[in-house]
Amino acid sequence: MGGGYVSNAGVFLVNAGFTLYIGAVLLRLLLQAVRADFYNPVSQAIVKVTNPLVRPLRRYVPALGKIDTACLLLIFALQILNLWLVGLLYGAPLGVMAVCVIAVAELLSKTIYLYLFAIIIQAIASWVSPGAYNPVLSLVAALTEPLLRPVRQRLPDLGGLDLSSLVVIMLLQLGLLLVVAPIADLAALR
Repeated sequence: MGGGYVSNAGVFLVNAGFTLYIGAVLLRLLLQAVRADFYNPVSQAIVKVTNPLVRPLRRYVPALGKIDTACLLLIFALQILNLWLVGLLYGAPLGVMAVCVIAVAELLSKTIYLYLFAIIIQAIASWVSPGAYNPVLSLVAALTEPLLRPVRQRLPDLGGLDLSSLVVIMLLQLGLLLVVAPIADLAALR
C-alpha cells in the first residue's frame, strides 16, 4: 500500500527535476532564436546551468543555420529519459514509438506553456510597473515580441488598449487543443 505513495513521490521528483532542466534548455534555445541579450544576468544564469550538457553535445552535433540542434537534441533526449523513468517507476514502460510521440507532444506543450506564462507575466508587469527595467522582463519582452508584434499590427487601433496578448493567449490555447492533444492521442494508438 505504501509503495504507491513512494512511487508517486518518485514520479513527482523525477518530473520536477526534468521539467526544470528541460525548461532551462528550452528557454536557452528560444532566447537564442529571438536573439535576446545574453549579457543579461538571467541569460548568463541559464547558460551556466545548461552548459554542462550542451557544450559537450555541440562538439558532435553542429548547428543547422540559426537552429541550435545540440539544444534541440538535448531537450528531446531529456524528455524521452523523463518518460522512460516515469514508466519504470510506475512499472509500465512504454514502447519506443509511444515514448517518442509523447515526447514531441510534451515538448510542444511545454513550449506553449512557457509562452503563455511569459505573456501573462508581461501583461501583469505592464499594469504594475509600466516602463520599468528589469532583467527578467527584458528577456520576457524579447521572447514574446515575435508572437505579439504580428497580431498587434493586424488589430485595429483601440486608443492605447492592446489586446494582442489576449489574442495570442487564445491562439496558444487553440494550439494545445488542436495540435498537442491529437499528437498525444496518437501515442495512445501506438
